[in-house]
Amino acid sequence: MNGAHDMGGMHGFGRVEPEAGEPVFHAEWERRTFALTLAMGATGEWNLDASRFSRESLAPGDYLSRTYYEVWLAGLERLSTERGLVAPEEIAAGRSLGAARPLSRTLAAADVERMLSRGGPTNREPTRRARFAVGDRVLARTMHPPTHTRLPRYVRGHVGTVVSTHGCHVFPDVHAHGGGEDPQWLYTVRFDAHELWGADADPNAAVSVDAFEPYLEPAP
Repeated sequence: MNGAHDMGGMHGFGRVEPEAGEPVFHAEWERRTFALTLAMGATGEWNLDASRFSRESLAPGDYLSRTYYEVWLAGLERLSTERGLVAPEEIAAGRSLGAARPLSRTLAAADVERMLSRGGPTNREPTRRARFAVGDRVLARTMHPPTHTRLPRYVRGHVGTVVSTHGCHVFPDVHAHGGGEDPQWLYTVRFDAHELWGADADPNAAVSVDAFEPYLEPAP
């Protein structure tokens, strides 16, 4: 989707200023928000792609006015209320006001390290041949879906070259909205800077993007 989160190639946000010795969390509530997001993701009430979309789809003014973990918290509140796990009144009160809905599974503290080290591989067995191969010139589709997508806005409508093929993976555009895994071929596509930003761009620069097959067409 063309949300406020898709900032690649956009001007006006100032320089990125790294913070020397920056801690992982600046406050205890950030640590707690991260932990709650992991714990609720492990319940199976939603998947990782749905979690991302809940944050991406915040209204632009709301998204841009929040800090990083405030965005995470807003997404978690949205998912929890949509699935009847909490009521808006409970979020406003900051506490439970009624009986909790049972969950099919929970994440125990003792299992967190094992879950994180195991990860959640997204690669799947191919069910069809790849449409593109290394060296193919491809056009990133001009698309403006109202739902989740991993195709950056700044490469849409531009031509790049496939430099790597990564097999089939869960397709987040469908997975985020309850449509199943719908595995799709995944490629790394290299775009020259002048193709993206014109003649004034650094002629030696390029950007590589991991792009799913439905995002691409053969270059004319």
